[in-house]
Amino acid sequence: MAAEPQPSSLSYRTTGSTCLHPLSELLGIPLDQVNFVACQLAALFAAFWFRVYLRPGQTSSDVRHAVAAIFGIYFVIFCFGWYSVHLFVLVLLGYAIMVSASVSNIHRYSFFVAMGYLTICHISRIYIFHYGILTTDFSGPLMIVTQKITTLAFQVHDGLGRRAEDLSAEQHQLAIKVKPSFLEYLSYLLNFMSVIAGPCNNFKDYVAFIEGKHIHMKLLEVNWKQKGFHSLPEPSPTGAVIHKLCITLVSLLLFLTLTKTFPVTCLVDDWFIHKAGFPAQLCYLYVVMQASKPKYYFAWTLADAVNNAAGFGFSGVDENGNFCWDLLSNLNIWKIETATSFKMYLENWNIQTATWLKCVCYERVPWYPTVLTFILSALWHGVYPGYYFTFLTGILVTLAARAVRNNYRHYFLSSRPLKAAYDAGTWAVTQLAVSYTVAPFVMLAVEPTISLYKSMYFYLHIISLLIILFLPMKPQADMQRQPQTLNSINKRKTD
Repeated sequence: MAAEPQPSSLSYRTTGSTCLHPLSELLGIPLDQVNFVACQLAALFAAFWFRVYLRPGQTSSDVRHAVAAIFGIYFVIFCFGWYSVHLFVLVLLGYAIMVSASVSNIHRYSFFVAMGYLTICHISRIYIFHYGILTTDFSGPLMIVTQKITTLAFQVHDGLGRRAEDLSAEQHQLAIKVKPSFLEYLSYLLNFMSVIAGPCNNFKDYVAFIEGKHIHMKLLEVNWKQKGFHSLPEPSPTGAVIHKLCITLVSLLLFLTLTKTFPVTCLVDDWFIHKAGFPAQLCYLYVVMQASKPKYYFAWTLADAVNNAAGFGFSGVDENGNFCWDLLSNLNIWKIETATSFKMYLENWNIQTATWLKCVCYERVPWYPTVLTFILSALWHGVYPGYYFTFLTGILVTLAARAVRNNYRHYFLSSRPLKAAYDAGTWAVTQLAVSYTVAPFVMLAVEPTISLYKSMYFYLHIISLLIILFLPMKPQADMQRQPQTLNSINKRKTD
């Protein structure tokens, strides 16, 4: 695996703005990462301004749409320079399909064009730019836009091209009966709250936010006792934003210390491959994978805070009567770190992507939904070989974990001590299994992945295969179409 570039010599290798280069040199952080954080912080302040000075009752929806899109376009150009052309081309292609394609095919054309364009860009970064290491990574915003284009296309198809009785309750709720205008389309895809780091969201929720109906709509969904529209409360996102910014700050500190102390390159060091014993390898692999998480915690939590600061992301009221601002949350850190099953871990990681996979794949395909969903997820992430190692291993681990749980879990539910022992054991196994599975995801290339797995005797692959072959598989998931592997896939609503 290629060594990471030195910031001092390679920080100019960006197509975005170079005005923050002195700060990049001072911090020793690549310029594209500095630009990313600067844009997200600027978006945070813009979000507060947007909520206070462009309130729906005082500003027209068109103005709010236009300002959100203009800010988003500026941030994209600042971060990615001429690479942002790819984003604008894909948006224009998506809108051309939206206005010209028949409603019976709009979802197919949008899906294949968006995924095809994204895949071409992924391939170009590997084979032209050597794994994208020395150039600005513009694929993140392109991946988010791909999610939004396809989500919107499927929801338009549901609203205009299918009968209501053929839709699930959730599809019926999100179906769109009128195609969006160009301004709405542009604002939805390129708004400054989510264009840099996401997350993906539903078009109906976004339009309701722009029009000032988002919070009231969510309160009415939970049968708020006060029936009058004007009597509904106005929950403030300030507390949620402060809480998420604290998580962001802690994640940043961990990234600047833990991540740099235990880089992923440690997994191909001579000591790890040839000298460390198997128990030491397991422990070190877990530590290195833990060290790789803070950057995701930082980026996703900050993106969530930006949306909340603008007044977007209210999800309703919990069982204790507290207002919740987690509609757009992409992860649940506590549940990830305490997960006692592979399923629990996955359903709390990259939540909005799992929701997208459910919308465009899992609910739609007639055969092998779990396998096809994993394949689509890998293709969407990119064409790095490491992604496919991770997702293929993930399929084996998911099936093996399901078999073990179905055959043995009930033996440990008879007493509290047994259940506690079971939870402790499954926590340790889950965390080590996830670390083993996702290692190729962060190493990217074939050689270090094979070297790592070979040094560990492909132990999890072999164990998973033996479990699948010799443990009885009770009727489940794919045959009954009950979601098993990806967040909101696991929470599929019934008709």
